[in-house]
Amino acid sequence: MPVVVVESPAKAKTINKYLGPDFTVLASYGHVRDLPPKDGSVDTDNDFEMSWEVASDSRKHVKAIADALAQDNVLILATDPDREGEAISWHLEETLRKRKSIKKDTPVSRVVFNAITKAAVTEAMKNPRQVDGPLVEAYLARRALDYLVGFNLSPVLWRKLPGAKSAGRVQSVCLRLIVEREMEIEAFRPREYWSVKAAFTTPRGQDFEARLTLLGGNKVERFSLETETAAEMAVQAVSSRKFTIDSVEAKPGTRNPAPPFMTSTLQQEASRKFGMGARATMSTAQRLYEAGHITYMRTDGIDMAPEAVSAARAAITDRYGKAYVPDSPRIYKNKAKNAQEAHECIRPTDMAMDAAALKITDNDQRKLYDLIWKRTLASQMSAARLERTTVEILSEDKQVGFRATGQRIAFEGFLKVYVEGRDDIAEGDDDRILPQIMQGEPAAFAKTSFLPEFQKASGKDDDVIDDSKDSGKAQSNGHAILSANQAALALQHHTQPPPRYTEATLVKRMEELGIGRPSTYASIVTTIQDREYVRKDGNRLFPEDKGRLVTAFLSNYFHRYVEYDFTADLEAQLDDVSAGERDYKEVLGRFWRDFSAAIAETADLRIGEVLDKINEVLEPHLFPPKEDGSDPRLCPHCGAGRLSMRTARSGGAFIGCSNYPECRFTRPFGPPSEDGDDLGGIPPEGKLLGEDAGDKIYVFKGRFGPYVQRGEVTEDNKKPPRQSVPKEWPPEEVDLPQALKLLSLPRPIGEHPEDGVMVWANIGRYGPYLKHAASTSERGGTNANLESIDEVFTVGMNRAVQLLAEKVASRGAPRGAAKTLRSLGEHPEEGGAIDIMEGKYGPYVKWDKVNATLPKDSDVEKVTVEQALELIAEKAAKKGTRRKAAPKKAAAKTTAAKKPAAKKAPAKKTAAKKPAAKKAAPKSEG
Repeated sequence: MPVVVVESPAKAKTINKYLGPDFTVLASYGHVRDLPPKDGSVDTDNDFEMSWEVASDSRKHVKAIADALAQDNVLILATDPDREGEAISWHLEETLRKRKSIKKDTPVSRVVFNAITKAAVTEAMKNPRQVDGPLVEAYLARRALDYLVGFNLSPVLWRKLPGAKSAGRVQSVCLRLIVEREMEIEAFRPREYWSVKAAFTTPRGQDFEARLTLLGGNKVERFSLETETAAEMAVQAVSSRKFTIDSVEAKPGTRNPAPPFMTSTLQQEASRKFGMGARATMSTAQRLYEAGHITYMRTDGIDMAPEAVSAARAAITDRYGKAYVPDSPRIYKNKAKNAQEAHECIRPTDMAMDAAALKITDNDQRKLYDLIWKRTLASQMSAARLERTTVEILSEDKQVGFRATGQRIAFEGFLKVYVEGRDDIAEGDDDRILPQIMQGEPAAFAKTSFLPEFQKASGKDDDVIDDSKDSGKAQSNGHAILSANQAALALQHHTQPPPRYTEATLVKRMEELGIGRPSTYASIVTTIQDREYVRKDGNRLFPEDKGRLVTAFLSNYFHRYVEYDFTADLEAQLDDVSAGERDYKEVLGRFWRDFSAAIAETADLRIGEVLDKINEVLEPHLFPPKEDGSDPRLCPHCGAGRLSMRTARSGGAFIGCSNYPECRFTRPFGPPSEDGDDLGGIPPEGKLLGEDAGDKIYVFKGRFGPYVQRGEVTEDNKKPPRQSVPKEWPPEEVDLPQALKLLSLPRPIGEHPEDGVMVWANIGRYGPYLKHAASTSERGGTNANLESIDEVFTVGMNRAVQLLAEKVASRGAPRGAAKTLRSLGEHPEEGGAIDIMEGKYGPYVKWDKVNATLPKDSDVEKVTVEQALELIAEKAAKKGTRRKAAPKKAAAKTTAAKKPAAKKAPAKKTAAKKPAAKKAAPKSEG
């Protein structure tokens, strides 16, 4: 009975169903081993020898496979059909050979399938092969490169740039894209221009709009009308003339469908249409793939199997009719550089089944499947036929002209099913439908008024224009100009900076530059957000100051390694490795020779030197020009020192004065405050509020926010009593009574009537709160939020007891008190009861310390053990929940249950040539 190994239990379950009882299907749970997270795991002095270690959580799965092989001496590796899948198979085979679980007579084969369907799986079993050596070498090269960069460049950042977390081969280049776009936006200077449009009517009483294209016999360009005066003169010129339809031109056109999805375009479209991040998109697609609904979702191919094309054409005919099927199938050329890593497009496995037919209950899965299904069908449908109409309107003297454009859909074709999203709508796009217009007929001004649009643009919705007073004179209000007859309107515009990246446009840009590969985009975009280098606000990506610092440092001291061309060329070399056209150790050797030299050059860099360079690079951001032309780096407090970036012992960065310690002015890292008052009404030496009990009371504006202080810093009083000023209180308005209130905190309310333990009121990091504990420094106890700052000083015991009781009740019943709805038995591998419990937000599966919510509308009585195991594994993987050791059992003959993401065990000590790094090496990025 052959042992078949795949990555996940969900995939194993589906494949086991297709193969039947004659096969043992087990899951490896992803990679079974990796490089130990310490220096020396890639030996650069020994031909890049790599030390691998089986993760502690993977050992039980390796053992289960080994035990199964002891009984069934045939191994079939059926991991995913890409580079990572090939690497997992290679790692597993190498690990089993070291354990001597694979004997000399053990047949080992590799099978791949692009979809988890019965036909695809059974066909793959008929065509076994060996593990693809060049593809594995490409994986080894990428993993080694990412390790070498992470373990050599990140420590440089920690030493020279306090607060920086890590750098990566592709991660840092991606970050540079976002930072440079933000710098473009900051350097952008808007330019004013005006546009003019008019409303006309046909002799049949049908109105339409047109835009000014000719003025004074000259073509109107974008910046032809740069001032309000020029726009007003244009409106007057329009109002004083009569117009005729000079020409009407209708041209037939076609619009072809977009190709089916590959990884990057799926991520882009899911972001545009649903706001799904790259990670969420790939996670959802993974579940659809494992369920057998779609083909493999990590691909850079857009071609479709002939049988799939035929199925798509048949489904289109059945649903929409023969008119929607082109005479011949559409063929999309695969643009992937490396055919070995290019697969079929992402498509449904059954073209006839839409989301409703599949009865997909998960909302994200249903939306994403519907998107894939529609895009796939549309890609094989007839083109849409359009009729584009252009109408030219001229004044009698031929000096003033307008143009109206529109289009009509003659046959919708693929548009009946799917319209591709766009990231940025181009100015001037006009899809309106024009009325019937005849050449030579008069074009009178329409009675339709532009008054509402004028009022909206001018910010005066209640404005009333009196035509009788200024007949023939344009009305203006700075943002719009309206003709007296209200049929012509000039609008003020300003050029806009390039838009910030969304996850969709960032992925698109990385793809254009050849940076990274489809399977890595999601992890790269996620990593720079997790590192707090970038934040996502709405749908746009903004660089944090920490990200700017890292980019500035790398761009100046490791410029070559964050160049787009260099990174893309390295990707091309790795593609050559996977194609068997280049030796991977040669690639590593060439890279390491130059990279290690660049690392060595930074050894003698002083932090002051680095900060001076970063000050220079970030000067436009940190010290933007002032409107009065004065020096933006002049200290606003002492008027003599120069402002520059400094680093604190805590690892943070701030702006300080060069005259320290004589001048103690500081401000947070970043641009100055918008109101220009960097002192905030409080000098660096603090503002004296008065005296209390012989102590002077001050308010200071520190690097981490304003605070009040009792007394002064002396040798005997190095840490005088301090308390942060709440965000709700402007620090410059804080007076002595308020400061004394703050310094009295934490405020003891009294002993709790039930247990005699003290109840306190205080202001914390997240706002005002109550604490029920022996002291405010004690960990544990019960905390309850207060509604306002004022309540901290006024709340009494009755109110405090009520709030604390409500907080305890909101936590739910004590552990073990929840009602058990159904018991599913013992966990097949780990042991321990699996139960379905009644929860506050619906039923959930409970095993050990893992609680996994059941999907909405799930029938508790129909939930199977396999479904429960999948939910437990997914929840554990997300939370990193630790599991208890597995009891020793015989190897299972059925699908292995999913478990949490593997955690690396400490590696055996290997030779290291550099001081041990303090942080873990990043995973493979490309």
